[in-house]
Amino acid sequence: MGKVIGIGIVMIALLAGAAMYYLQVYHFYEPVEATGTDDVRLVNLGTGQPEPMLYEDFQAIDATSSPIRYRACFTTEMSQAMLSETYQMYEGAEPLTAPGWFDCFDAETIAEELEAGTALAFLGEKNIGYGIDRIVVVTEDGRGYAWHALNECGDKAYDGTVVGEECPPREDNPEN
Repeated sequence: MGKVIGIGIVMIALLAGAAMYYLQVYHFYEPVEATGTDDVRLVNLGTGQPEPMLYEDFQAIDATSSPIRYRACFTTEMSQAMLSETYQMYEGAEPLTAPGWFDCFDAETIAEELEAGTALAFLGEKNIGYGIDRIVVVTEDGRGYAWHALNECGDKAYDGTVVGEECPPREDNPEN
């Protein structure tokens, strides 16, 4: 009888593990429908406002289960020199991994290119969600990537630290 119970426990654990894997890697992600005009935006140095940039071949995924699951890939003919003179750079960009099936986005390769200086990071939009910034990276050969990252307010809000006056009020809690 003990063997049957042991096998039952192992089977339940395997099923639960497979379900969790499926939910994390596949289930929550949805493709993002491209508008064709403003899917990729960068913050202009002069105005401080996000504005659309020229891009092609846009594909993206997102999930409602987390504000930092957004990943996108695109191409652009805009040069890094022109982009860096027009748009706000982003210091310390660290790409987040994407599910293996979203194969246009390879966080390790993007990180290597950022470190080597063959890719530049820009602020796509500040506080696209509370405490979340959109980061856009463009490589020398015109490949582009975007993802969401926690900003200072997001770091504080999600680790329980007092947010302070420098952070905008949260829509779900106007007192913060």
